[in-house]
Amino acid sequence: MNDLKEYLRSSRSEFVAVYGRRRVGKTFLIRKAVEDKFSFYVTGVHGATKSEQLTNFAIALKKYFRSVFLSVPKNWILAFYELSMHLESLPEGPKLIFIDELPWMDTAKSGFIPALENFWNGWAALRDDVKLIVCGSATSWMISNLIRNKGGLHNRLTHHLVLEPFTLAECEEYFRMFGFSYTRKQMVECYMVMGGIPFYLSMLDKSISLAQNIDRLFFARNAQLKDEFNDLYRALFRNASPHIEVVTALATKGKGLTRKELLSLTKLTDNGMFSVVLEELEHCGFIRRYLPFESLPGKSEKRLNSNTLFQLVDFYSLFYFNFVRNNHFQDEHFWLVSINSPLYHTWSGFAFERVCLSHLAQIKKKLGISGVQTRACSWRSMQGAPGAQIDLLVDRKDETVNVCEMKYASEEFEITKEYAGKLNNKLSAFVKETGTRKSLLLTLVTSYGVKPNCYSGIVQAEVRMDDLFEAE
Repeated sequence: MNDLKEYLRSSRSEFVAVYGRRRVGKTFLIRKAVEDKFSFYVTGVHGATKSEQLTNFAIALKKYFRSVFLSVPKNWILAFYELSMHLESLPEGPKLIFIDELPWMDTAKSGFIPALENFWNGWAALRDDVKLIVCGSATSWMISNLIRNKGGLHNRLTHHLVLEPFTLAECEEYFRMFGFSYTRKQMVECYMVMGGIPFYLSMLDKSISLAQNIDRLFFARNAQLKDEFNDLYRALFRNASPHIEVVTALATKGKGLTRKELLSLTKLTDNGMFSVVLEELEHCGFIRRYLPFESLPGKSEKRLNSNTLFQLVDFYSLFYFNFVRNNHFQDEHFWLVSINSPLYHTWSGFAFERVCLSHLAQIKKKLGISGVQTRACSWRSMQGAPGAQIDLLVDRKDETVNVCEMKYASEEFEITKEYAGKLNNKLSAFVKETGTRKSLLLTLVTSYGVKPNCYSGIVQAEVRMDDLFEAE
């Protein structure tokens, strides 16, 4: 918010794009920064035609410039011309313009983008008092059409801001501010269900338990988030079917899938459009691209790309596939009866891994390597070694790799003889297949730490749940 306020106070015209996942609180942030003192504010209409979008724009003009008769412009060039004329009639001072859900206005063959280019290049940029803020949840659209625009808007943005979900530290601050009595473990579990999405958190009722809240929001007869899945994807992508097919396939394999495996499962065509689908899902924060760890010389870029894994990382989507979609009997207390079931334990393990991956900065801080250049990557055996996959490798510039195992438990995690053997076999396979000469540090990320016993000495570094709550 401070950055946005600084841009609004500048002595030049500003064109600011704010983007981020749907429900992350972009509109709220902008309205708070501007204190609702807009010269003009309009929101695009999802699924509307060009004519309907123009009518909506005309209504907004009427609202902010009351002397204007409600006349619907024939096209976007005229719509932005009318806006510029009315803004010029305002008293001296900043002209604060906010266009929310901008991607929804860009309907097929509407000429919206050229008109926006003309408005900025031909009028707003020539002044020093225009503050144009545009916002959109369709992150891929915002990046392609504004940030990476190759036409009239190329390099015209003065700033772009990405609004990320809350971290655990920010969630804790939110819960304390609004009087929730959740423990940190409950906060982590809440994060595993809905991530750090402010809109979802705002639906929680502090007078009932977390488990009751989850049943109420996801499984009750008129649960508010029961149908969120389709609404979420169809609001972001004009043709959401291939995107949904990809995340559905990824939901079947928590560890991730290669591009080839995804194509095999989805039956989609291996072409440029498939690449666009993957890129859009990645930009919107639903999936992540797992860089493979390769140390042997002579590995081609083609080989590296073929080994790259894609993994579903959106917390809501993961929860949806594991529980909401599996509630075949429409049990209104499905969550309460699922706790401690095999399904719950499988889901919680994968979900906790994703919590850790989204708090890599906190993990590095605990390990004392915040200032060390690193890359997060993964590895899985290409030679069929059983169980030989490592979900998080912190590959460090100082010739060291933290090999991270993430374990979610209700008490101290106990390393058994069997598990110690698996860890040793995994490390041996990793060294053999990659040929790495870097030093390996076995690192366990757990809820409450590792229980001391005759096998715990295998662990060289520890990160606990509390460490994930550190501010960056």
